[in-house]
Amino acid sequence: MSEPHVKKVGPQKIGGEGDIEIFCADEQSDISIDVPRWRQLSENILRSQGVRGAAELTLMFVPETAITGLNEQYMGKTGSTDVLAFPLDAIESFRSPGPGAISRGPERVPIDLNDLPILLGDVVICPIVASRQAPSHAGNLDDEIALLIVHGILHVLGFDHDTEDKTNKMQEFERTLLEKHHWNSPMPDSFKKVYEL
Repeated sequence: MSEPHVKKVGPQKIGGEGDIEIFCADEQSDISIDVPRWRQLSENILRSQGVRGAAELTLMFVPETAITGLNEQYMGKTGSTDVLAFPLDAIESFRSPGPGAISRGPERVPIDLNDLPILLGDVVICPIVASRQAPSHAGNLDDEIALLIVHGILHVLGFDHDTEDKTNKMQEFERTLLEKHHWNSPMPDSFKKVYEL
């Protein structure tokens, strides 16, 4: 398999010795999910964005009740949503002083940050919500799931859409990544309505 295109600009996330690991879980039964396929898409997206070494991402497919609870608990919003992203980089927690940083002892071995994986975060997708919005959004469920994965991963990597400029930049990245790693061709006409104003 060829190496995915690697971005040339922006911060790269490089973990310790090891490889990228994507932990996938399909915890819902409403829609059939091809977990290996979506795991591979996720890995290709991470590599193309400069993630290297020991890095971990969780990709979960959950029922509507679960994403509704997460949306309310963490986003303060009522009702379900299609995707949630929870970015984190746990290496930073080892750099912060805390009770464990002060204690010293003969058996305490210094932590080599180069040996730790980068914990990128979690992407949580609700396939039943995706299936309901797909006909009027991405056109079909396959493209909708791919878009949600890419969208969630970009959030985990620090992208946002809280301003018009950031929205345009994020959407441009989504299109480019989907063309390279999902369609392997230019964006289909049926998908163009995703970005209509």
